[in-house]
Amino acid sequence: MRLKEIIKELFSQANIIDLIICTAGLLVLATWLLRTGLGKKALINAPVRRNDLLPQIAFIPFLFWFLTVWLLALLKEKSLPDISGWQNAFVENLILCLAAVPAIVTTFLIARRHFARGIKGFGFDHKTIVKDFVAALLNILATMPAVLAMMILTIIAGKLIIGPEFVMPRHKELKEILAYPQWQVQAIIVFTSILVVPFTEEILFRGMLQTLLRSYSGKPWPAVILASIIFAAFHANPPHWPALFVFSLCMGYAYEKSGSLFRSIFLHSIFNALSVFSTLGQ
Repeated sequence: MRLKEIIKELFSQANIIDLIICTAGLLVLATWLLRTGLGKKALINAPVRRNDLLPQIAFIPFLFWFLTVWLLALLKEKSLPDISGWQNAFVENLILCLAAVPAIVTTFLIARRHFARGIKGFGFDHKTIVKDFVAALLNILATMPAVLAMMILTIIAGKLIIGPEFVMPRHKELKEILAYPQWQVQAIIVFTSILVVPFTEEILFRGMLQTLLRSYSGKPWPAVILASIIFAAFHANPPHWPALFVFSLCMGYAYEKSGSLFRSIFLHSIFNALSVFSTLGQ
């Protein structure tokens, strides 16, 4: 399959709304690039999050998260060995919700103890919620063209290397939404994808990991880039890694620029909501 044919096929699938959103997003992104010297000046005055985090402390919430998921999955296999279909999807998403609790609790306890201003110093100041939500809406507009560009490049590479049969695989939760119309499954996937996952992943990958990396590197951009590489690799879906990396860069930048985890959480949540509700609308 030739490159020209692949590009023609991809653009034939776009609709007018997609083109309007991408055009607006490109204008916002281009303005940001011009004002910041292609991003080089973007984080010069990024607020410093004073802390005394050590690696063994920062990774405790990750350990609780992984361990709880493993234990609950083991319990599911022992106590519910015969469930399948929508019930299995429901229980798996319920496990993700339950496993997030100890990770969130330990993260907040560590933040209170090891950040100079406690939870506020970590990035949770209720006074910035409205401001961060509005900023996240603008950020998502600039983020979408970059993420879509990486997805398009991945599809082009896949079709050139593997063949015309290559398609970008859907995330597991989006497949389940299409496969199971039961309201229980769809409700818990909406709750998990839009609330639980963005909140948990942001306090861990941005709040803990990125802060730790910045403390050791002394500069925000190396921390954002390295945390984004780890964030993308954490998701067991290699074709999505380039897009996840770019999206993580945007969330990491939002955190460093504002010093607020609310901003990156809102950005993550809005992005997931767009994916989930567009799938539900099919």
